[in-house]
Amino acid sequence: LFGLPVVVAVNSFPSDTDAEIELVETLCSREGVPVARADHWARGGAGAVRLAELVVEAAESGTANFSPLYGDDLPPAEKIETVCKKIYGAAGIVLDKKAKSKLELFERLGFGHLPVCIAKTQYSFSTHPTLRGRPTGFEVPIRDVRVSAGAGFIVALAGEIMTMPGLPKVPAAERIDLDEHGRIVGLS
Repeated sequence: LFGLPVVVAVNSFPSDTDAEIELVETLCSREGVPVARADHWARGGAGAVRLAELVVEAAESGTANFSPLYGDDLPPAEKIETVCKKIYGAAGIVLDKKAKSKLELFERLGFGHLPVCIAKTQYSFSTHPTLRGRPTGFEVPIRDVRVSAGAGFIVALAGEIMTMPGLPKVPAAERIDLDEHGRIVGLS
């Protein structure tokens, strides 16, 4: 969809069966897509070496012809709808009155050119966690939007999702250290 070569990473866990992983590998092979098992969560960098090699091969293949999903000049609501339709398989979006009003404000304030990011459940392409696979024909309810001016994008909140607060320019973690006696300092 973006004109980029694809590499599939199978985040492999002990509870995965060989049959499950082999099915993913077979389906990828049929499509000519490289696939690597990765267990970097358990083995650190050593668990992702093959994946890294495949990504480097794809990056250096010369087959990339990147094309963005939408242009910067598209209004933010249309950017959100484009992602929902082309990526998630939705029929469209339903903008909450508050979200629509805020998107209009963002455009007036000069943020309309920013790309969009959609915060929704990780369990489904829809906003329904139990609707598995790539369903079609559903609508994505956009209940709120936020602008992350520093990061340079507009965040659409779809369905029931909790978000974490953003970090300040200098995160508190940068003030935390050990003193000469091995005691933690900088927590207050």
